[in-house]
Amino acid sequence: MLKKDSWLNRTINLKVWLIVVILSLLIIILGRYSLLVENYYATGFYPKFSYGWRLLLGWIPFSLGDILYLFLIIIIIVKIVQSVRRIFKRQWTRDFFASSLKGFLFGCLVIFVVFYISWGMNYSRKGIAYQLSLDVKPYTLQELDTLTGLLQKKLNELAAQVSMAERTELKSKKQLFKMGDEAYQAISVKYPFLKYEPVSLKPSIFSYAGNFLGFSGYYNPFTGEGQVNTTVPVFTRPFITFHEIAHQVGYAKENEANFMAYLSGREHPSVGGRYSIYFEMYRYSVYEIYKRDTALAAAYRQKLHPQVIRDLLELKIFSEKYESVAEDYFMGIFNLFLKANKQPAGTASYNQVVAWLEAYRKKFGNENL
Repeated sequence: MLKKDSWLNRTINLKVWLIVVILSLLIIILGRYSLLVENYYATGFYPKFSYGWRLLLGWIPFSLGDILYLFLIIIIIVKIVQSVRRIFKRQWTRDFFASSLKGFLFGCLVIFVVFYISWGMNYSRKGIAYQLSLDVKPYTLQELDTLTGLLQKKLNELAAQVSMAERTELKSKKQLFKMGDEAYQAISVKYPFLKYEPVSLKPSIFSYAGNFLGFSGYYNPFTGEGQVNTTVPVFTRPFITFHEIAHQVGYAKENEANFMAYLSGREHPSVGGRYSIYFEMYRYSVYEIYKRDTALAAAYRQKLHPQVIRDLLELKIFSEKYESVAEDYFMGIFNLFLKANKQPAGTASYNQVVAWLEAYRKKFGNENL
C-alpha cells in the first residue's frame, strides 16, 4: 500500500509540474504576439478579472497584499535561517539540497504563472499609443523645448491658484483616493476602456521603508490592490495615485502608467490634483532638456513660479533625507525586472513619458496639452 501511495504521489507531482511548465511556456509564447494580447487579454480577460479582485478586496481598509508580502518575507527569512543551521550542524545532505532546489524552482514557476495570468501579460500589450493612434517616436531638442515651455506655463498658472487648504485636504487618504476615482470616472466618459471600478487603493504599510528603498507606490498583481506611499510630500501624492490606478486598469509599463496619470488627472476639478500632474510632467520634460542642454534647462528654472521652486526644494530635501545604500540595491533589482519585462531602458523608462506627451501634443495641438 505504501508503494502504491508513493507511486500515486509521484504521478500527481509530475502532472502538476507538467501543467505549470506548459502554462509557463504558453505565457512566453503568447507574449510575443502583442495584438493577440491586446485584443484577448488586455481588453478581454484582464478587465473582468481585475474587477473581480477589486470587488472582493477593495472595501478592506488595509492592504492584504502588503500582509501577503510580509508573510512571504518572514517565510524566506525562516527558510534561510533553517538552511544555515543545517549547514552548521552538517545536516545539508544531497537529498535535502535536491529537495530544496526542486521546491524553490516549483515555487518560482507558480509565482511566474500567477503573476502573468493575473496582470503581467499587460507588459506585452499594444498599449495606449495603439489605442489613441499616437505616433510615438524620438523628438528633437526644439520639439522638447516647445513641450517643456507649454508644461511650465501650465504649471506656473496652477501654482498661482493652488491654496494651502487644498494641500491640507490631500493629506486625507480618503480624499486622495476619492480624487483618483473621480479622475478615472471622468476620463472613462471619453475613453470607456479606462473605466475604473470599484476602487481598491490602500496606504502602504511599507511607506517609511519605501522612502529608504526609493518607491512611492506599487501595484500588487496578486490582490489587485494599488498601494500609495502616503509619507511623501503632499503635492506628489495625486500623481502617484493616478499612476497606480493606471497599473490597475492594465497599463503595466511605467512610461504608459505615467502618461495615463497625466491623461486622467489633467482635467480633474481640483487645482491641487492638476498641479501634481503638471509638476511631475514638467520635471520629466526639463530633465530631458538638462541631458541635452544644461544652459537651456537652467533658463527654465529662472522662469518658475516661487511655489514650484519651493516644492522642488522640499522634494530634494526629502529625497536626500532618505538616501541609502539599500535604495541602490533595490533600484538595481527593479531595473533588471523592468528590462526583463519589455522595458529595455529599465528605470529610465519612467522618463520616456515625454515621448508620449510630445506625440499627444502633435496630434491634439498645443492648446490641448
